Amino acid sequence: MVFAPLRRMPVGMIVGLGCQTGIEAEITVDLCGDGAILLISCYELGHQPYGVAHPLGFLKREGYLPAALDVAVEGWDRPAVQAARFIGISVPMHTALRLGLKVIQRIREVNPHCTICCYGLYASLNADYLLSQGADYCVGGESEAPMLDLVRALEAESTAMVPGVARPDQPAPPYLERLPFAVPARDTLPQLERYAHLERGGTSHVAGYTEASRGCLYGCTHCPIPPVYGRRFFVVPVETVLADIQQQVEQGAVHITFGDPDFLNGPGHALRVVDTLHREFPDLTFDFTAKVEHLLKQSDRLDQFAAAGCLFIVTAVESLSDKVLEILDKGHTRHDAVTALYRVRQAGIAPRPTWVPFTPWTTLEDFRQLMTWIESEDLIDYVDPVQYAIRLLIPPGSWLASHAASQPYLGALDEAALSYRWTHPDPRMDVLQREIARLVADDAESDVDPASTFYRVREVAAGRPRSTVASRLSSDRLRPPRLTESWFC
Repeated sequence: MVFAPLRRMPVGMIVGLGCQTGIEAEITVDLCGDGAILLISCYELGHQPYGVAHPLGFLKREGYLPAALDVAVEGWDRPAVQAARFIGISVPMHTALRLGLKVIQRIREVNPHCTICCYGLYASLNADYLLSQGADYCVGGESEAPMLDLVRALEAESTAMVPGVARPDQPAPPYLERLPFAVPARDTLPQLERYAHLERGGTSHVAGYTEASRGCLYGCTHCPIPPVYGRRFFVVPVETVLADIQQQVEQGAVHITFGDPDFLNGPGHALRVVDTLHREFPDLTFDFTAKVEHLLKQSDRLDQFAAAGCLFIVTAVESLSDKVLEILDKGHTRHDAVTALYRVRQAGIAPRPTWVPFTPWTTLEDFRQLMTWIESEDLIDYVDPVQYAIRLLIPPGSWLASHAASQPYLGALDEAALSYRWTHPDPRMDVLQREIARLVADDAESDVDPASTFYRVREVAAGRPRSTVASRLSSDRLRPPRLTESWFC
């Protein structure tokens, strides 16, 4: 079949391809063919990409036959890219976006006339740059509905503006209307066994991923979600969540990650999901992410979550400095974080705190105190080493970009780097962050015991030369439950 270029054909001048009569006729562009629509995932934290699975289900429900490609697992599929007439690139996070820019370049090399639409959280934040780099459209927020409308508009060769869809000649705000959620379609994606596994008790297990809600009610200033969702969130129907889990259990999953920005934004909904999950799959375990504030408010329910199979909870503590926490508008203090982590452990659930240890307001002493505190609280095995190297990212649209506390340190927007530049007032901190980032990467590449990496990082932070430091913990110890993909955000 010969596909005519969507972007080059004027409205009302489409010629009937393959017409035996030779008479020109006005027809619509057909995107219903198998593989005419291709959705690409670049990276989704090591799990099977929900950012492709859900829109696949959404499009299939409407009669389309989209293909899928996860370049992080499958590599580049040139024939699939060449056959597609509409390619959606999922960019739910910064890493995916950086890879997505390279994917756009490769698509244009082999299929220059196809329509490219970037969608997801970071598509909204970086729409101007993406559109200047070869994307035709960008969709943010609850992107499935406007992307479907865009596909229909392209089929009809309509020039009308599609709500929620940004294009070079017309910006558009994120789409924030409730979706008629579909069951994610996972049958054309790589099998779960090719993704991050649950590591528990020294053994590895197949793990799945789903979402019970989207968006967030809160406004943490460093988070990319508030600029897009504006403190709104949407729950996914329980039956849809369970249907998604069912198909992953059939693929061998014994553990599910709830990847909601905050699983406890709607605690009643979360409890219904967990109760139904445990009733239907009593041996299935799970983990979720929640704010420190929510862990304190819902502390009475932690025992119930543990009894239903919760193994660990990811929570963005970010810093032990109350000054930094106030600027980030985290809604908790250092004391709150200590209390919440204690309560999680008391319930028999492993806490997995995440950190942003390098901000313009974090002092060298703050960093050293963090390392000391992690050791004294016996949290070394609960923190993945990459967390020690994370530097605050301020993407376009970030609420921190206009925050008064940022102004003395904020530089220009570096569009190619997809973030604003900033410089620490203490030059030693920028040097330290680069040194720790190299150390952590080298140790990960060499499969060094994470506890040894912790002590090496602490040595460097103390001003001592980088050296090989043996872990003070037994090498044959059983680490707490975790996913084998160590990058949370």
